[in-house]
Amino acid sequence: MTDYNEIQQDIVDEFSVFEDWLDRYNYLIELGNDLPAIDPKYRTNEYLINGCQSKVWLHADLVEGKLLFNADSDAIIVKGIVALLVKLMNERTPAEILQNDLFFIDGIGLRQNLSPTRSNGLLAMVKKMRLYAMAYQAKENQNKES
Repeated sequence: MTDYNEIQQDIVDEFSVFEDWLDRYNYLIELGNDLPAIDPKYRTNEYLINGCQSKVWLHADLVEGKLLFNADSDAIIVKGIVALLVKLMNERTPAEILQNDLFFIDGIGLRQNLSPTRSNGLLAMVKKMRLYAMAYQAKENQNKES
């Protein structure tokens, strides 16, 4: 599997080919369209992320020590943003997710070019993914001790 920071650099490189933010938004929309559909059983209030103006559903399972994320949103640009996060964090160990900074967000200018409410939503998505990682890491540690 590709290194966590290599994927982030690839994302920065992908976005650097676009000269203006309209093209970058269109690319985000494409990424969202490519996001695999979330199982309808996870499109419930239980999996909604608090702090997002749009509806964003996120679910994670731990399979063979790696997190598998499923996500969806009712807003096309937000769906692209969550697709980027899934691209980076999917099939990673909880430790990888918790130990690495997300430099691609500033590297592509995402935080500066989002409205305050979308920026808050981005932070809420990252926080939720890290909470899943923490919970599964704690569960793994507990299982090792038992």
